[in-house]
Order: sequence, then C-alpha cells, then structure tokens
Amino acid sequence: MIAKDVLRGLFLFEKLPEDRLDWLVAHGAEREAGAGELVVRQGDPADCFVVLVEGEVVMSTLTPSGVVSMAPTSQAGVYAGAVAAYLGDRAPGTYLHSLRAIRPSRFFVLPAAEFGRIMTEWFPMAVHLLDGVRLGGLAQRDLIDRRQRLTALGTITAGLTHELNNPAAAAVRAVGELREKVRSSRRRLAELAGAGIAPDRLRALVDLEERCAQGTAGPPARSPLEVSDAEDELGEALEEAGVDDGWELASPLVAAGFRPESLERVRGEVGEDHLPAAVHWLAEAVEISQMLDEVADATERITSLLASAKQYSQMDRAPYQTVDVRELLDSTLAMFRGKIPPGVSVAVDYDPELPPLPAYAGELNQVWTNLIHNALDAMAGTGTLTVRTRLEHGATGLVEICDTGPGVPEHLRERIFEPFFTTKAVGEGTGLGLDISFRIVAGRHGGDLRVESAPGDTRFQVRLPLTEQPDA
Repeated sequence: MIAKDVLRGLFLFEKLPEDRLDWLVAHGAEREAGAGELVVRQGDPADCFVVLVEGEVVMSTLTPSGVVSMAPTSQAGVYAGAVAAYLGDRAPGTYLHSLRAIRPSRFFVLPAAEFGRIMTEWFPMAVHLLDGVRLGGLAQRDLIDRRQRLTALGTITAGLTHELNNPAAAAVRAVGELREKVRSSRRRLAELAGAGIAPDRLRALVDLEERCAQGTAGPPARSPLEVSDAEDELGEALEEAGVDDGWELASPLVAAGFRPESLERVRGEVGEDHLPAAVHWLAEAVEISQMLDEVADATERITSLLASAKQYSQMDRAPYQTVDVRELLDSTLAMFRGKIPPGVSVAVDYDPELPPLPAYAGELNQVWTNLIHNALDAMAGTGTLTVRTRLEHGATGLVEICDTGPGVPEHLRERIFEPFFTTKAVGEGTGLGLDISFRIVAGRHGGDLRVESAPGDTRFQVRLPLTEQPDA
C-alpha cells in the first residue's frame, strides 16, 4: 500500500477529502520500475491507471509511420495507462501508448475498472466535459493539421512557381529572338554566296565564327567601363571600315572577345568586298550562340529547381534512408527562394565533416520548412537567416536555423513546443508547426529540438543521431 501523505503530495489528489484518499490507498498499490523498464506497453490490455510518484519517464506511441515519443518528464503526478477508463464500454481495450522509466521510478497504480468507477461517481459532470473536449479536440486537431499541410504546400508551390517563371520566361524570350536571328543569318549567307565569295573564304569565316562563339563562353573579366570603352573603339573601327550599323554590332562582338585587330583578320579572310556582309553575319552568328547559351542556362535552372522540388518531396525514394542533411537543407532553401524578402540575406555554414545519417528525409524537410518559415516571420522582412550544420562529439549531427529577429521571451520558451500554442496573431498561426517538428525529430529520429534565444540571435537546434535508432 502507498502512504496517504504521498498521494496528498501529488497534484492529481491534493484537493481530495480524507475519505477519498483513504479509498485510493485501499484500492491502489505502489509499484517500482528500474531504468529502461516498460511500465505500460502499447497493445497490452488497458487494466491500470498509472501515476508517477518519483523518477523520470518517457511516453511513446507506435504509429504506422514509426515511433513518436513525447519529451521525458520527471514531474510527479503525471499519469498514463488506462486514462480513458471513465468512458466505460467506449474506452479502448488496450493501451494506446507505452510508458518507459528512464531512471529508477515509483508509481501509484489503480485498476482501470476502479478508476473508471470513481470518475463517474465522484466527478459526473467532469466526465461529460472531458468526453466532449476529447472528441472536439481530436476533430479540431485533425482539421488544423490538414489545413496547415495544405497551407505549407501552397506556400512552397507559390515560391517554386515564381522561381520557375523567371527562367521559363527567359527561355521563351530567347527562343523568339533566336528564330528571327536564324532567319536573318540565312539571308546574310545567301547574300555572301550571291556576291561570289569563294568557298574556302566562306569556310574560313565559319571557322572564325566558331572561335568567337568559344570566346563568348569564356570572355575575359572586364568592368562595365572597360566594356563600354571597348564597344566604342570597335564601333568606330567598323564605321571606318564601311560597315553599316557598326555601333549596334559592336556589343555582341565585344562580348565574344572581338577587337579592332580582329577586323583585320576578317578582311584578310574574306576580302575587302565581302567585309560588311561578313561582319554582319558574324555578329548575328555570335548573337545566336549567346541566345543558345541563355536557353541552356534557363533550362538548366528549371531542371535544377525541379530536382530541388523532387529532393524536397522525396518523390520516388524510400521513406527511411541514409541522407546528406546538406542536400535536404539546400532543397528546402530552393523552395523558399521566391518567398524570402529582399531585405533578408541567407547564409549557409555547412560542416564538411558531418557524414550522411539515417533519417526520414521527407519529414526532416517538413521540419526545415517549419523552422525557416518561423525565422522569416520573426525577422519581419529584414535580417539574416543562417543555416548551419556541425558534427558534435562524433556521434550527433547538429542543424541550426538562426535568425536575427527580436527573439523568444524566456517565459515563453517552455511552451513554444506545446500543441496549439502560438505567439502569432489570431489567424496567423495554428500552434502546430513546432509541435509537429518536435515529434518528427524526437519521436521519429530519437533526436532533440530546442531553442536558444536572445534579441538578435535566435537559434533552433536540431540534433540527430548518426546511427539508426531502435524502436521504443
């Protein structure tokens, strides 16, 4: 039997009258558990209501997607087991969770049938209220969770669409101009052929164009002022050589490394009579090469964005795999690129010593999404977002999402991971983002999520084990 004074010291029973405490002492018992011992096992018959008297415990639930663990607690009076026994015939017949002692612990144990009976007899109104709150809370949480996922999907989709629009528009514009340049280039070649240019000279001109195209791919680094001076110099040389619109031709030719002395090389290859037409064709051919490079750059950008989206969503990949955290972070940042305000700069600091680790990659991306979204909200359009990784003690990977916002007040830090708790204005937050993130990090990966905050320096720290964790 457990001492009545011990029950009186627990917050669950401190307000009960003496006769009811006596009843609990008579019908309950004390139980001890060693470190690592399961006190309640999910799936076993729900025959006991368990209250922590002394020690430390952790609660976990096995779901279809893995084990989800709550934060460990040593608060005397926390309870587990057949907590819904007051529902009578509607109560679950088995435990819905497991409870494990982290260190040697003591418990007050009451049979489920007795617990259900005293609840309905001692607190009949409370039983009805609890049942209503339970059903309403489950429905509300399910609805909010689904809406939050849709909102997050919409945010990411909007950012990805914005990012895809820029290279797609550039490719469409370049292709439209390319079509006209190719048509004009054909006419220039026809004019050269009609003017009687020798085949060997035409071949030499084509070879010269190929060298200019190679110069476009790797032009020498010059300042804008140097480029402007070079265009003026080449434009004057073209005008003196009798080339119409020389000032317009100078820009693409200079970008390809063409100089006034190059003009003499063209003259030597094609002859004085064919020089103007040859320079016009050469400039158009160089522009065509530049536009092809623009199309290639735009399509590579689109491919890169789609690869980032695939990496973010973990499409066609096993849910649990060995992943490079840096790749996950990069893909998430790519999804956010269109949503990051102009006043926010992004800095990454990746530790090259951090090895790949086992993880549910898609779920970790959801964690990065929630933390980055919160950081951007905290900075209100101005500041620095820092994403950092570190290898800790050779056995843990640390990921930090840092912002320069006003920080999280100390009195709120203990509550920010609670379900439905939010510091945002009404209608702007559900209070589930950090709760979901904590469950993914702690429950699914056996890691830890915490916050360190001061004005101008807030860090959400995710610690992940480098080895696969056994199921609880």
